[in-house]
Amino acid sequence: MVQPIAQGDRGPAVEDVQKRLLRLGYDLGPTGVDGVFFGATLTAVRAFQAEHQLAEDGVVGDETWSALVDATFSLGDRLLYLKYPYLHGADVRLLQGALNVLGFACGEPDGIFGAYTERAVGEFQANVQLPVDGIAGPETVAAIERLRHVWTGKDPSAPAALAVAPARAAEVLRRARIALVSADEAGRGVAERVANLARAAEPGALLGVSESPGPEDADLTLHLGLAAPPGMGRLAVIAVAPGTHAEGRFLAAFRGSSHSTVAAVVVPVTVLTDEHEAQGVAVQILDGVCAVLSEGSVAVVS
Repeated sequence: MVQPIAQGDRGPAVEDVQKRLLRLGYDLGPTGVDGVFFGATLTAVRAFQAEHQLAEDGVVGDETWSALVDATFSLGDRLLYLKYPYLHGADVRLLQGALNVLGFACGEPDGIFGAYTERAVGEFQANVQLPVDGIAGPETVAAIERLRHVWTGKDPSAPAALAVAPARAAEVLRRARIALVSADEAGRGVAERVANLARAAEPGALLGVSESPGPEDADLTLHLGLAAPPGMGRLAVIAVAPGTHAEGRFLAAFRGSSHSTVAAVVVPVTVLTDEHEAQGVAVQILDGVCAVLSEGSVAVVS
């Protein structure tokens, strides 16, 4: 948001604020959404600020606008997945509550899509026989909505739903030095997603993204692109795609490779245009890396 919206303002920005307030159930008086910031709109903004522990100044600045946007997200409005900064909003809170009631523990529904929520989404996907990528996209949301009669109206933070297991191999990500080398635009985009995903799961993750060969002391080096890089000899090549189980491919590649710490990862061209596919591929790569390092197929120097 560039400029605060305050009493006396008029126009489309005011209409947007009014529509969001109306969607949340605030009374805008007989004029409703008219694009004029007076009277009932001012009262509604202050009431919203009070409810969300914001300064009750009646001005829609950055904090109030961000809270309004968060509060008006509905489940299915956008892809939900693990990234940093974390995605947050009413849609995430609803997702967490539904998963908790259905028996896939997220912890306290806080509206923040963190590592435990990603793990719970993946467990739900496995249970309903969807591709396991931890991403709440259209198919996953539709599956959750089909079970709405089971979870709606139930306590989303029941004690039984709050016991959560560790998500992903956080210890491995803290101690292993991983180099991601991009060969082209597709490889660079996926590499950046892998690094972001790793840091969202473990803030201390030691991942570097570059277009050069990478540091010699890396515990694991992956060359990412639409094709394996030329002149790399007998480099192990791993093809990944969303919806696949990459862990086995990574383990097999590193067990049988003469270059035991280096591999090429071939990504599909669709990652250039499809956000869900790009994130799904990043999930597969990170899970494959964690499987390799956790098993010990690659020696890690602490």
